[in-house]
Amino acid sequence: MIRPQIVLFGDSITQVAFDVGGWGGLLYNNYSRRADFLVRGYAGYNTTWGLIMLQHLFQLDAPSPKPVAGMTIFFGANDAALVGRISEAKHTPIDEYKENLNKMVKHMKQYSPSVQIVMITPPPVDDARRVEVLRAEGKKIDLPERTLEESGKYAKKVVELSKELYLPYIDLWSKMQQVQGWQKKFLLDGLHFTQEGCLFLYKELALAFNQTSISIDNLPTDGVSKLPGFQ
Repeated sequence: MIRPQIVLFGDSITQVAFDVGGWGGLLYNNYSRRADFLVRGYAGYNTTWGLIMLQHLFQLDAPSPKPVAGMTIFFGANDAALVGRISEAKHTPIDEYKENLNKMVKHMKQYSPSVQIVMITPPPVDDARRVEVLRAEGKKIDLPERTLEESGKYAKKVVELSKELYLPYIDLWSKMQQVQGWQKKFLLDGLHFTQEGCLFLYKELALAFNQTSISIDNLPTDGVSKLPGFQ
């Protein structure tokens, strides 16, 4: 049996999705006998670099492409880095950010027309914690390189595009802030997730997936229980 493939595509938050207690591992536990997971997360990547990588990973002229049943696209934490501060090389102008995401979706729809894509906004940022962490790393800074306000602008673009393309989405930026004490509860360094932050995203993704074609109920369980001679 050829199992469906679900791709997790994004930056460092996706790259570590299968760390202990990670959101990708939690999600995979639901699908362990129903789908194969392909993790393609790239620390430090913005959507400009991510789009180039996507076109290499899923080549439209590939001789025997393996169809992708589902996919998460989770970028923005780097795109929203502020100009004039230490991470400005990762910054992407906001309209270009939206267009890059649009191109990612269109590319995957060409590669695998039936793919179910779930968009995820960048998470909220704890400005003060970012300064603390960078100073601890030896950076001489007074201002954070990312802010809650700026990441919120990029999150709105994800929601906007998702509605335009009729795609399911998770407004992580807004949803996390609805929980009291979200800064310490969900964020390890003001940006990346604690295990509770991973659990929060996992629950949101499980709900989103189960309302689409990649719902667990829509994917058969593989196995040998009905094969001849199986005891």
